[in-house]
Amino acid sequence: MASQVASPSASLHTTSSSTTLSTPALSPSSPTQLSPDDLELLAKLEEQNRLLETDSKSLRSVNGSRRNSGSSLVSSSSASSNLSHLEEDSWILWGRIVNEWEDVRKKKEKQVKELVRKGIPHHFRAIVWQLLCSAQSMPIKDQYSELLKMTSPCEKLIRRDIARTYPEHDFFKEKDSLGQEVLFNVMKAYSLVDREVGYCQGSAFIVGLLLMQMPEEEAFCVFVKLMQDYRLRELFKPSMAELGLCMYQFECMIQEHLPELYVHFQSQSFHTSMYASSWFLTIFLTTFPLPIATRIFDIFMSEGLEIVFRVGLAVLQMNQAELLQLDMEGMLQHFQKVIPHQFDSGPDKLIQASYQVKYNAKKMKKLEKEYTTIKTKEMEEQVEIKRLRTENRLLKQRIETLEKESASLADRLIQGQVTRAQEAEENYLIKRELATIKQQSDEAITKLEQAENTIRELQQQQQWHKCSSRYSEDFVLQLEKELVQARLSEAESHCALKEMQDKVLEMEKRNSSLPDEENVARLQEELIAVKLREAEALMGLKELRQQVRDLEEHWQRHLARTTGRWKDPPRKNTVNELQDELMTVRLKEAETQAELKETKQRLMEMETQNQINSNHLRRAEQELTNLQGKVQYLSAQNKGLLSQLNEAKRRQAEIECKVNNIVNKLFVC
Repeated sequence: MASQVASPSASLHTTSSSTTLSTPALSPSSPTQLSPDDLELLAKLEEQNRLLETDSKSLRSVNGSRRNSGSSLVSSSSASSNLSHLEEDSWILWGRIVNEWEDVRKKKEKQVKELVRKGIPHHFRAIVWQLLCSAQSMPIKDQYSELLKMTSPCEKLIRRDIARTYPEHDFFKEKDSLGQEVLFNVMKAYSLVDREVGYCQGSAFIVGLLLMQMPEEEAFCVFVKLMQDYRLRELFKPSMAELGLCMYQFECMIQEHLPELYVHFQSQSFHTSMYASSWFLTIFLTTFPLPIATRIFDIFMSEGLEIVFRVGLAVLQMNQAELLQLDMEGMLQHFQKVIPHQFDSGPDKLIQASYQVKYNAKKMKKLEKEYTTIKTKEMEEQVEIKRLRTENRLLKQRIETLEKESASLADRLIQGQVTRAQEAEENYLIKRELATIKQQSDEAITKLEQAENTIRELQQQQQWHKCSSRYSEDFVLQLEKELVQARLSEAESHCALKEMQDKVLEMEKRNSSLPDEENVARLQEELIAVKLREAEALMGLKELRQQVRDLEEHWQRHLARTTGRWKDPPRKNTVNELQDELMTVRLKEAETQAELKETKQRLMEMETQNQINSNHLRRAEQELTNLQGKVQYLSAQNKGLLSQLNEAKRRQAEIECKVNNIVNKLFVC
């Protein structure tokens, strides 16, 4: 490429018809014949020649670009020999512009823009692009080699997309070729410099075009400048906010300049981003052939994204009639297959049409402010909707929790009611048993009073008989022995009964210390044990009665043996009668005492049973009171939870109403 840049300069200062790339060919005449400006221009061109001779990659990229665009460029020497007079004038002009760039840029900016619109000569394109974006002396160029030694997190993505960038261009189509390698280097280096943007696929086409014109270090510097100063960085950010702004501005331009086409696009739901996003991301490099796209890129380097709006609207104006006849699928096919080849004859017609488009920079600024306001409102609405959704989700979770708690409380309330009904039934049974026990106790008390009266009568009769007679010593001793044995048996029975009563009391104390839930079952077991012991005591009493009956039988046998004694004198018979009556009285007394003991035993049983039943009744009443308190507490808590549930439902309804209103407003907007 440097040789191509040097050739026109050489042709300007040599008298021969054929020039070469070497330095002597550039200065055949003496230095005194060259002006200082020409000498400086020659120095710059020789520097470019030297750089590009050391970098064969750039030469291959230039050759590939020439082959892809269909232009049959020849070597520098042959090209310079065949240049027309007009081309020579153009090259002389561009040489002076490059040589005096700072002054020309300040004083003749409009003339430079006009020249750029007519096209930058291919051999000057590399240096002019660098001058247009002020990338000829950037400090970051020295860091390029160090960046290549580092590792980028985007390397896999870059490797994957390399083959998709200019797949038909000779410089890039071969796998692991020199073009793919330098393209990878530049994209990797930028992904390390700007980690926020990293790598975006559309940017590779811009870098590829730069590599067709200049070495990779210079292409890297130009690309960094483009990203920083030409709004490309905002376009390639992950959010692509700048692309959305461009789509909005371009759509407003279509609505203003091409209203029929705008209405047709809207009716077909053919959004601007479906065909125009690649225009802004690649500056038409993926839309038009390279010669046309390069001319547009020349103007982009000079005027920025304005040319993309102009060219895009010019393309739509020139294809409006055809697009109005097509549906969405047909329009997509038209944009992909027809429009790219409409300007194969040359880009001048398209560029002239683009500068006939009315472009108002102030209006574009106004549209930018409108778009920013719309996006700000959308962000605020999204934040509000997100907040409302979060609050709605929390309220739903709260309602579910309250419903679970309410269901649990309802289950506990039902269980408490069932338990209360069971305890009421048990209480009723205990009261009925208690009534029966009281009745039995009253009957036992009545019988006891009758037995005490009978004992008193017998004691009175006994005292009367003691005053009237005396007993025989042997018979009385025998009766006393039997009486002692009977009393011993009574004492043993009384001791056994006392032990049973003590055990009953001990068991009652033990039961009172047990948890309330187990008292009833254990008291029932102890009651059964007490009844068994009472049954044993009754058996003992029955045995005592049996002994009394044995005594009575013995007495009857004694009477039978002493039947002959009635023949004795009357006084003796009287004594015998008194002895018989005394024996009968004592037997009755023994029977009465046995009955008294039995009655006392039954009374003790009744009292024990009454005490147990009283304890049962008191515990049941206490548990019933506790359950009633719990039921009241649960009822109050359930009412509170129901009120909270109703309040939460009311708030949820309000929030849903607000959300619906917001959604309706969004749809209206």
